[in-house]
Amino acid sequence: MKNSGDAPLRAAGASGRLNFLLVCVFIDVLGIGLVLPVLPILLGEYVESRDQQALWYGIMGGTFGLMQFLAMPVLGALSDRIGRRPVLLYSMAGMGVNFLSTAWAPNLACLFIGRVIGGLSSASMSVASAYASDVSTPDDRAKSFGKIGAAFGLGFIAGPVLGGWLGGMDLHLPFYVAAGLCAANFVYGYFFVPESLPKEQRSEFTLARANPLAPLLKLARRTDILSPLAVFALVTLAQTMLQTTWVLYTHFRFGWGPRENGLALFCVGITTVVVQAGLLGLFIKRFGEVRLVFLGLVSGGLAYILYGLATQGWMIYAFTLVNLLAFAAGPALQGIISKATPANQQGELMGALQSVGSLGIIVMPLVGNAIMMKVSHLPAGDWRIGAVFFACAAMHAVAILVARRYFKRQELKGEAVAA
Repeated sequence: MKNSGDAPLRAAGASGRLNFLLVCVFIDVLGIGLVLPVLPILLGEYVESRDQQALWYGIMGGTFGLMQFLAMPVLGALSDRIGRRPVLLYSMAGMGVNFLSTAWAPNLACLFIGRVIGGLSSASMSVASAYASDVSTPDDRAKSFGKIGAAFGLGFIAGPVLGGWLGGMDLHLPFYVAAGLCAANFVYGYFFVPESLPKEQRSEFTLARANPLAPLLKLARRTDILSPLAVFALVTLAQTMLQTTWVLYTHFRFGWGPRENGLALFCVGITTVVVQAGLLGLFIKRFGEVRLVFLGLVSGGLAYILYGLATQGWMIYAFTLVNLLAFAAGPALQGIISKATPANQQGELMGALQSVGSLGIIVMPLVGNAIMMKVSHLPAGDWRIGAVFFACAAMHAVAILVARRYFKRQELKGEAVAA
């Protein structure tokens, strides 16, 4: 097979090409997961105080999210023009450079440049989905997308615990390991994996298709579901703020290092998969989607308060394990929104909901870590150090009020139609 990737698709079976894709997704997410319990603590080596540590971690997190938000539609549109393979190889190479530049960074500026490169390179999920669509039959497409989701979940579960273990030995080691994985995947993809999109099926690149705000603008015109969309946005923003402040919070409050945080994030990942892949159907059958949304919002709000008030590290595990319903609220709400949308607009809707999450990755690291910066000087036992989680609980409280008003209105409409 030619290295250019122009060899016929028959040069490799569909399963082989899909397996390569799954490895790409897994390594991308694994690499991101590897650094989660390490990067906030590593950043402390480049600044002089805790408040600066929180400030710069927020800035770097927001910058990473902004680069990803801007690059995602560009990479998707570019893959329609030049093919999936070059974009996926670019992503692997870029992530490798990101990890190496972080491991070698002699100062804060170089660390920041690494996060910019990482954001621009990690926006390949839409291209991965397109590759899976190219190499799958219509009947197998849903199964292929499910495998991508599973690879994503496994990467996010394995990444933090592996990163925490490696980071416990050397804060720079997880970045070298992640860079090595990216290099190995790049070499395999370059020599053995063909292009999935034939030249005759490629389309022109246009700026309109690369506009990252287009999905959000279309979503804003859905006045019929603005309330559940607002609830979805509030839940997503609260969850993103928790994710981007978790390590610094536990580091400041309990003195946790990479290993403790890696294990805790591993448990959160396992719980998420168990609920969303195993228990979600049972919960929906038992409570119904609407009631499950309310129960999940209440459970999540209470958990945020308890996280903020926790005085011992073991309490974090206990609060996570009793908070199962909160992990089901998002999918249940997404199902409600999906049912209110025509079948021919489902893809557009899911892309727009993903854009809401991407927007949260820009904003919430800045907001959450600004709060952490304000409380970073407080003693570990001061309850105010949990302020970021109290803010998350407040977002859930607003979401409950908006959801209650919307579903009450829908109930009244249903009674009027029945009458």
